[in-house]
Amino acid sequence: MQRYTRTAIWLHWLIAALIVASFSLGVTMVDIPGLTPTKLKYFSWHKWLGVTIFALACVRLLWRLRHPAPPYLDSMPRWQQKAAAALHFLLYVLIIAIPVSGYFYSLAAGVPVVYLGIVPLPVFIGPDPELKVILKQVHYVLNMSLLAAVVLHVAAALKHQFIDRDDVLRRMLP
Repeated sequence: MQRYTRTAIWLHWLIAALIVASFSLGVTMVDIPGLTPTKLKYFSWHKWLGVTIFALACVRLLWRLRHPAPPYLDSMPRWQQKAAAALHFLLYVLIIAIPVSGYFYSLAAGVPVVYLGIVPLPVFIGPDPELKVILKQVHYVLNMSLLAAVVLHVAAALKHQFIDRDDVLRRMLP
């Protein structure tokens, strides 16, 4: 059985954990009424997680380009191989697009992003109330799409583990 590289496995699980944390924080912070110190702190943490996820996703993408994924098992039907490839592509697109949409949403809202409260990120656009509304919706839709894609990804991995019993999941386990 061919496995992913240790680096690919490490990046996969680290990014997955950060996405869960960022998503959970995002859901929590938007439910806090008003503009409280806690809400502001959560927004900062959410942005920092987004920047970190974006950076790690870029590293992961570069790693993947130089270290291809192991081939699909011969026992997998061709349609499943194509579906898996499409879902993996979608996951990569979303993992990159979501932090970008959040970043531009923040800028359109007139709130610059300062990574870890230390490193100010470039300001590419100024405050724009109309664009802010659009980017907020884009960020939300992309996140809901990622949630659906992750559920499908996990369901497929569990199907391979418990129904097909073909060790596909073990290729990505540490």
